[in-house]
Amino acid sequence: MNGLESAILDAGAAAYAAYGSSADANVRYLTRFRTTDPVAYVRKPGERGMIVVSQMEHERAVRESIAAVVTRADAGYLEYIKAGETRWRATAHMIADLAGGPVLVPATLPVALARELESFQPVVVDTRGAVEGIRAVKTPDELDRIRAIQRVAEMALERGIALIRASVPRGGILHRDGEPLTSETVRGEMHALLLAHGCRGVDTIVSCGPDTALPHNEGFGPLLADEPIVIDIYPQDERTGYHADMTRTVVKGEPTPEIREMYEAVRDAKTIAASQVRAGAVGADLYRAVVEFFRDRGYESDARGFTHSLGHGVGLEVHEEPSLGPQGGPLAAGNVVTIEPGLYYPGIGGVRLEDMGAVTPDGFDRFTQYAEELTL
Repeated sequence: MNGLESAILDAGAAAYAAYGSSADANVRYLTRFRTTDPVAYVRKPGERGMIVVSQMEHERAVRESIAAVVTRADAGYLEYIKAGETRWRATAHMIADLAGGPVLVPATLPVALARELESFQPVVVDTRGAVEGIRAVKTPDELDRIRAIQRVAEMALERGIALIRASVPRGGILHRDGEPLTSETVRGEMHALLLAHGCRGVDTIVSCGPDTALPHNEGFGPLLADEPIVIDIYPQDERTGYHADMTRTVVKGEPTPEIREMYEAVRDAKTIAASQVRAGAVGADLYRAVVEFFRDRGYESDARGFTHSLGHGVGLEVHEEPSLGPQGGPLAAGNVVTIEPGLYYPGIGGVRLEDMGAVTPDGFDRFTQYAEELTL
């Protein structure tokens, strides 16, 4: 019995139901069907999951989805619409009929759908995240997919680093071909490479100088000499939907003593954390070990210094289970996680280094192979 079937039975439900496009990671995982239009998914214990699609998507869904496929007409949806029911009520009516009893639903189910569904069948919200828990342990095929996107991420990062390395400082600003080299230029070149390899980059961070003290500042304008440049790239493979995630911090020129010391502390913290990763290790313990390490080096872990978690799971979402934060639980073999300590100080700047890899019974299988080099 798999985890989803156990969750259905434990909830006293007759079936599990989800609704959304493939932008919803749970729907994509359960169906393996890529679509911009929402589909309904229903699964009963002991049975194969089913998706309900429009007639025009039927043949493609049959070819691509791991679930059984029925059309909305065959599932009764169109009859409910003809009878005057709203879209949400007709969808709920259809799901209730397919479920045949109480329905376990994800916490992300649209409120309008959940309310209509309650008028037909009892609804139990899966607050424990059964599907998210299943997704967190990757199969060998999923691990290969994530490794593949990591290789592309490293190629894109090298494209950006090469631009910075070849730049020429003039008046404290980095120049390329006589023009200021900007965050936008570096980001655009990286994204172009990703697209050429079937991937897309969204919100890639190329921040510089004071902006690096804000961990998720995207970065804009000219890049500066002798200042930290944080590049955080987390592309998605457009075909498979899987992500990678990595960060490097570089300086074109001479970093300040404060940045150099922060870099060394972050690099050492990442090494220490990676050495403690293995199945059964607790995410919160790894986080606390890094907090203590930074404290011993004289760095805080609150509003300044180390201000975020140590890492997170990666898969169909760039941030998913498990957590390597204050509330993180035990890691399991097959988890793919990041290790990304960072230090951030207004007026000085920020440093972050991030590797990604798989948890194994005995350690950390690091997927990230890109070198760490502060000065260019």
